[in-house]
Amino acid sequence: MWVNREFKPNPPLDSDDKHCRGFISDVCGSLLCPAELDWYNPAIKAGIRDRSEGHIVTDLSFPAFLYDKYTADSNNLEEGLFKGKILLQGYKAVFTSPSSAKDIEGDGDGADVIQNNRRAKNSCSGIKVKKHVAQIIKMEKVTPRSIAYIACQVRFALSSVTSWRSVDGDFDYIQFWRSIVDFFEKPPGREAQRRVNKLLEWWTRKVFGRSRREDLSNTAKANMSVNALARQRAQLDDAAFDSN
Repeated sequence: MWVNREFKPNPPLDSDDKHCRGFISDVCGSLLCPAELDWYNPAIKAGIRDRSEGHIVTDLSFPAFLYDKYTADSNNLEEGLFKGKILLQGYKAVFTSPSSAKDIEGDGDGADVIQNNRRAKNSCSGIKVKKHVAQIIKMEKVTPRSIAYIACQVRFALSSVTSWRSVDGDFDYIQFWRSIVDFFEKPPGREAQRRVNKLLEWWTRKVFGRSRREDLSNTAKANMSVNALARQRAQLDDAAFDSN
């Protein structure tokens, strides 16, 4: 499990036994803990485990695993949101293969997954290559609803519940999904929309690889054959017009 590799709990989490997960587990509890609470405060940890007033975990709180470095800034709760490592690993495991989830540093690790998808119908030996989900559904960019879906799956995987249910105690997965979708699809203004667009671009680079097109200078673009040909044709027409 990714949790065992990253956090090295002792004893390690058993991949076949969910009863040792959830808030019983220190590591799973830290990832499931509401962003506005400090899991490492003993009083808060005890309150969450006892479901006491002020410590009840619901879908109205974003869990820590959604955040970069699993830590939220209470004064800027948008900073780092939806950049959690385990969230990204879960996404790649589902949509671009479990093996791709091992490598999440950098912008798609320089791998052009989209281009690989186009070549993956058959290998050079003629043996069919198994398609992954993103290829099957022709997904070439990350969408808000796919992020929300994976967030629900990761939350369930970290919990101690052994079979899927839309409501887990005080936590409603349907409302959780909607809250995430609304964050992306219902920003309060243009500046928030700009940040959402930037975040989705980050996700697409991380999952499908980075396009280097955006790095091209105007001079480099002008010298490429399509633009150079258009310029030459215009020059020939101008020369012909002047000669007449």
